[in-house]
Amino acid sequence: MMHTEPRRRGWIEVICGCMYSGKTEELQRRLRRATYTKLTVKAFKPRLDDRYSATDIVTHDGSKLPSIIATNSRDIAHSLKIQDADIVGIDEAQFFNADLPEVVTELAANGKRVIVAGLDLDFRGEPFGPMPHLLAIADEVAKVHAYCTVCGGVATRTFRLTEDTDQIKVGSEGIYEARCREHWTA
Repeated sequence: MMHTEPRRRGWIEVICGCMYSGKTEELQRRLRRATYTKLTVKAFKPRLDDRYSATDIVTHDGSKLPSIIATNSRDIAHSLKIQDADIVGIDEAQFFNADLPEVVTELAANGKRVIVAGLDLDFRGEPFGPMPHLLAIADEVAKVHAYCTVCGGVATRTFRLTEDTDQIKVGSEGIYEARCREHWTA
């Protein structure tokens, strides 16, 4: 007898970690896997994140997934495209406004499986945007890790290479590195 994962309704999953830890890759994997079972998937990304594409969710290695652009959390809640969706994916959640946990909760209350990916900590090591609240309300949390660019150990922090002090600076290579706790403060 084949064992299959039960179909989850009204469920919130959060994928978090530092830069280069594979958050978007894991989000894409979960969303693609769902489409194999004929579930309807809709993915969202913040308008602010246009690093690799203005319209697709893109991993650092170039894997793409079509998405719907949202300026704020309410754009997701009001999108007509989610009405028939079984699963709603949200990338770069840290860039959304403080309403995102409420929106995600509403989606789950309406029977949607919601999968959210984002940075849990900013480059200063402080909780980032709505992520702490999302982590608290999640039914499942996956914390993924990168490799420290200094020692090759387990990286849990994002190190900013530039002198900018603004919390939000969209970028990747040349701006950020993944670091272990020891080399993040060194």
